[in-house]
Amino acid sequence: QVQLVESGGGVVETGGSLRLSCAARGRLFSVSPVSWYRQAPGKEREFVARITGVGAKDYADSAKGRFSISRDNAKNMAYLQMNSLKSEDTAVYYCRTYIVGREYWGQGTQVTVSS
Repeated sequence: QVQLVESGGGVVETGGSLRLSCAARGRLFSVSPVSWYRQAPGKEREFVARITGVGAKDYADSAKGRFSISRDNAKNMAYLQMNSLKSEDTAVYYCRTYIVGREYWGQGTQVTVSS
């Protein structure tokens, strides 16, 4: 089994920055795609960013130009750098990976952007 643990969330003012981390334990993480999703109160979970095992990246329109996804396979870590934060970015952020036909999700980390 693979376990993912997010960290780095907190409260930040509008226009500020946060870097979220996703720590993984388990085999094959380094060659798996990693995605970040978020879920705001009363909203459905939505895609934010994705990075493959070889570094190809994709972003939701809401994240382009402000967020950057990265990974350090030697450390079994993935990151989401968030800049120019807006109140609408307030949500619980989750990391996800897909290995051998199964999805794995972390427990989430809360990001709150003050208005």
